[in-house]
Amino acid sequence: MTAQTNDKKTPTAGESNGPSTGAVATRSGTDLAGSGGRTVIADAVVAKIVGMATREVRGVYAMGAGISRAFGAVRERIGGSTSTVTQGVAVEVGERQAAIDLDVVVEYGVSIPDLAAGIRRNVVGAVEKLCGLEVTEVNITVGDIHLPGEQESNDAPEQPRVQ
Repeated sequence: MTAQTNDKKTPTAGESNGPSTGAVATRSGTDLAGSGGRTVIADAVVAKIVGMATREVRGVYAMGAGISRAFGAVRERIGGSTSTVTQGVAVEVGERQAAIDLDVVVEYGVSIPDLAAGIRRNVVGAVEKLCGLEVTEVNITVGDIHLPGEQESNDAPEQPRVQ
């Protein structure tokens, strides 16, 4: 996915190219309009930024609900497939704002309230800095906790039980 830009000068965080010209949100992304042109940011771009920002926080073991993690493990075993950074991420992007839902698995021993605050801080900072969107909410669902020495339940055993 690429962001289209017709701007002559790319503003830095906190700057703008001028007053809004009444951009309209589309299903595929967000229009950021200014007097110099418009910039379209696809929803998938925001989701990838959110996924990366979430994974940077110490204490996040994995992302996604149980079934999506299982499908992700299957995709990784298929030749040529790679895991997706947007697993466990859902975004709703409007003209100027974004709402985010996350499913995470935390490491045992990590304070969940502290981890959630850290995730929110990192996600909001990344989206606002990189996309220029106001984040209205970051909803976090902790679906599981990873215990030390525990393997993923969807991993196949190394040795078959019957030969």
